[in-house]
Amino acid sequence: MASRFDGYMGKILDINLSTETIGEYPVSDKDRERFLGGRFLSTKIMWDELKPGIDPLSDDNILIIMTSPLTGTGAPSTSRYDISAKSPLTGAVGHSNSGGNFGIRLKRAGWDGMVVRGRATAPVYIEVDEDRVSIHSAKEIWGLDTQAAQTAMGRGGTLAIGQAGENLVKFATAVSQERSHGRTGMGAVMGSKNLKGIIARGKSKIPIRDKERFKKTVRKWTKMLQGHPATGEAAPRYGTAVFLTALSAGNALPTKNFSRGTYEKADKISGQRLAEEYLVKNDGCVSCPIRCGRVVELDGKHVKGPEYEILCLMGSNLLINDMEAIIRWNHKLDLLGMDTITVGNVLGFAAELGEKGMWDSGIQFGKKENISGILEDIAHRRGIGADLAEGVRFLSDKYGGQDFAAHVKGLEIAAYEPRASVGHGLGYATASRGACHLDGGYLIYLEVTGPVTLNPLHLRSKPGWVILNQNLLAAISAGGNCLFTSWTFIPKIAFTLSSYRWVAKTITWLMTLSWPVVDALLKVPPVFMKFHVPLLPHSRALKMATGMKMDFGRFSQVGERGYTLERLFNLREGIGKESDTLPKRFTDESLQGAKKMSVVPISQMLPKYYRLRHWDADGFPKKKTLKKLDLDFVDLDSLK
Repeated sequence: MASRFDGYMGKILDINLSTETIGEYPVSDKDRERFLGGRFLSTKIMWDELKPGIDPLSDDNILIIMTSPLTGTGAPSTSRYDISAKSPLTGAVGHSNSGGNFGIRLKRAGWDGMVVRGRATAPVYIEVDEDRVSIHSAKEIWGLDTQAAQTAMGRGGTLAIGQAGENLVKFATAVSQERSHGRTGMGAVMGSKNLKGIIARGKSKIPIRDKERFKKTVRKWTKMLQGHPATGEAAPRYGTAVFLTALSAGNALPTKNFSRGTYEKADKISGQRLAEEYLVKNDGCVSCPIRCGRVVELDGKHVKGPEYEILCLMGSNLLINDMEAIIRWNHKLDLLGMDTITVGNVLGFAAELGEKGMWDSGIQFGKKENISGILEDIAHRRGIGADLAEGVRFLSDKYGGQDFAAHVKGLEIAAYEPRASVGHGLGYATASRGACHLDGGYLIYLEVTGPVTLNPLHLRSKPGWVILNQNLLAAISAGGNCLFTSWTFIPKIAFTLSSYRWVAKTITWLMTLSWPVVDALLKVPPVFMKFHVPLLPHSRALKMATGMKMDFGRFSQVGERGYTLERLFNLREGIGKESDTLPKRFTDESLQGAKKMSVVPISQMLPKYYRLRHWDADGFPKKKTLKKLDLDFVDLDSLK
């Protein structure tokens, strides 16, 4: 459906693999204004199209690939696009955002996204060449890894699953170039539809409403990112693992299946060591000036290097400090198409089960010799791999160990120890797709790793900060930017001031005690925030690109609205308050090495979190909240 807004191509594909029919999915401009794009527009389609209780790996599930209005416009870090479906790993709303060239090429082919239904009778791949859309046999490429499959489909924007997706591993990924849609098992949904991959190509131009002012904003924005200590120095120099040793020093680095937060050999798996001894060159997504990607050498070839999550979760979390081994496992996981975060958690949990005599899988802390073979077994569901392929929640239900099974809502916890950062822990507990550091608000940056921090154990300040971060990061993603562009929200001067200990302590004290201001800000109607924040140029860029009435207030409300709709989707699936928690390891066991009792007091923070979100005591959004957010198409009574 054509749009009156620029930034969009105005069309979304609707493909039914069961009937091999191809059409267009209608989306209104009202929904474009309400949800922008990416995960939120996808969630609205899922809300409209999916019946509660469907099997995520059945023909009834739909796979949605959705770009955003800034995708491919040349604004900083805007190669991002989203894949969404009901998650086979969690049963909750599933979405995964990534770079790679597919999203941009899909828009250049004239499409904002696609909805894929049904299931092909045999393996297929989809080709999108502007208005020519075809479904081809994938018989010859079924069984190939993610890179070989992309090559076999030809030149263009490519997206493919590996053997893990074909075998319905619950945490299988989809890969574009070398960038992975890692979380919630979107690769398994593709595999369940017999969909090996998609290729897109075209030469359509993405319309921009105010071209000159948009270009000026982009130039200024790019310069700001390149001149900022976080995005212009630390991330390019050391990659996403820049904070690894700092997290260990802050007792926040997951070690030995999250049993402690400090690893004595953290320097051996750090971003600094990776950069100094293994880095061949920097890399990055299309239109990204940050260039945090790592390129390393493996068996005489240049391949994508490891990110922070695998360095931690298959490093310190397994008590392994062999950088060469982690580089090899990272490459293997990308080829097989499996989420590194979940794999690291699964192996760590299995190792602790073995240590406690609850399941002898042959996986042990510090033992690396059998890991490569186990990764292959998981991808092909062979032997112990059949159980490991189901994830930590399944393993804990079958073998026990729920108290130390590191997951929320079935999604394994990302690579940050929440007992050293209780706001981050609250984010894990309340994030829509499960224990996600990004959906959770990434408060670790304001509690442990940032140049200026909150008191990481102060309770009253955390609900407001978590909600503010969740809303803003979600809106940034829905608009089409990488979340690393939010790092500039901390001004450059803070990095200088933080080097003075007494100044840093004063800032921490002031930030922590500013919680009433943050709480009040969450209550301010958008009509009173008709301005743009210079350190977050996202709302200004969206206004110039699309022609929408966009400002900081409306932008923040996009995040709140989308987050609330995701909550409603989960409630409709029976996932509510009882799932907004953490395993007892984090709520009942004090963190080793902490100066005082350090647990995540979810029960103390959750009521205030609900109040500030204008949800009731049971975690259901109130009717007046839905009216305020223009979500009153939802029948609340039917959810209770």
